[in-house]
Amino acid sequence: MIPTTETYAELQRAYEYFNRELFNSELPACLITLQRERRTLGYFSPKKFVHRKLGQVVDEIAMNPSYFSIRTITETLSTLVHEMVHQHQHHFGKPGRRGYHNKEWAFHMERVGLIPSDTGEAGGKKTGESMDHYIADSGPFAVACNQLLTETFTLSWLDRFPPERPKSHPPTGSSGKGYADDSESETDGLEHDYDELDQEIREALAVVEPPPESPVNKSNRCKYTCPVCKTNLWGKPEVVAFCGGEHCNKVQFVANQE
Repeated sequence: MIPTTETYAELQRAYEYFNRELFNSELPACLITLQRERRTLGYFSPKKFVHRKLGQVVDEIAMNPSYFSIRTITETLSTLVHEMVHQHQHHFGKPGRRGYHNKEWAFHMERVGLIPSDTGEAGGKKTGESMDHYIADSGPFAVACNQLLTETFTLSWLDRFPPERPKSHPPTGSSGKGYADDSESETDGLEHDYDELDQEIREALAVVEPPPESPVNKSNRCKYTCPVCKTNLWGKPEVVAFCGGEHCNKVQFVANQE
């Protein structure tokens, strides 16, 4: 299977399944994309794409593949359905002002079995600017998702270098903590603990170490710059060199690690 084809086919299959099971097949076709928005799980953007020849306009639901490897498949699919609720409200309801999750949105989240919460846990506020959700035990989403996963459904491809390590609870909020609904993407950090991940994910990432924050210099060379004429040269560490430029008066080059 071609990786691109397999990845998008799985997401499209999930979208069509949840549209049928949770939304009575009411949602129109959309374009699902993979977007690495910084510290964002996903977002919904209405009327984002148009067909070059047909003129058909469709919505976008974006998913961040960076987090596929540090969240369970169920959690990732709950993000997809979270954005599908936004899509449903856009077409059949009255969304709140940009970034605001109103009572109508909260009602439809609960209807599909995702409980809105600004903390991602029970007891959180159900409306507001920054909203997450948690999955209702035995709710419609949980039941439908469990059924889907018994049909050998999976998300096959995982990011080998996920950017975050999640905490004990899911990331929170839109316009703020994990969701960038209505195309907003400024979000707070997400932290996870690899030790709490599913065994399947731990095994897939067992030999993977996240890359260092700064690239390691393996060249064993230094860059030297003349502070007067800005001429550069490269050499081994501890080299002492003087510039022979016309106006530099043999000033010593300054070392900068390459």
